[in-house]
Amino acid sequence: MNIKPLADRVLVKPIEAAEKTKGGLYLPDTAKEKPQEGEVMAVGAGKYDDGQLIKPEVKVGDKVLYGKYSGTEVKVEGQDYLIIRESDILAIV
Repeated sequence: MNIKPLADRVLVKPIEAAEKTKGGLYLPDTAKEKPQEGEVMAVGAGKYDDGQLIKPEVKVGDKVLYGKYSGTEVKVEGQDYLIIRESDILAIV
């Protein structure tokens, strides 16, 4: 993959929502929740604040939680990804 996020942006591969509930019921696509967890695939260099480069805290391979409607959805080579700002990441799991 040849995507390199710019500044403080992060490329995240969403982890698919479960197809089955804990009780064993299968969910149709329309009833699935939008995923809020994903794996970091690429990280930008960071952002400048008062002339100093602030490096991102996340790194490739981290599993992260992000806001439900964060980022921009992109499709690369048939795979769905999100490009989000590091500040939209809520936690590293």
